[in-house]
Amino acid sequence: MPRGDKDAYTDKQKRKAGHIEESYEERGVPKKTAEARAWATVNKESGGGNKSGSGRGKPDNHSASSRGGRANKSGSPEQRSAAARKGWVTRRKNQGKSS
Repeated sequence: MPRGDKDAYTDKQKRKAGHIEESYEERGVPKKTAEARAWATVNKESGGGNKSGSGRGKPDNHSASSRGGRANKSGSPEQRSAAARKGWVTRRKNQGKSS
């Protein structure tokens, strides 16, 4: 099987990769990069191709797609609130300097 051959993937995996690729392209990522990222995501979630018999393979782990392009969430509600207050104070302080 040549490198890059997608025969070992299920139809569901192929559909998922297609949807992920379209999403990347809508965000302005080049087609070749979008395809590579899509298959990387499918491989991370499902552990690669699963087409080797009924009942074989592991359930998908959706951690990669649930991240939504962010490395981690922006903290607890208290941390977000503190960051908002800090930003407000900084903007108020800088407001007088711009005149």
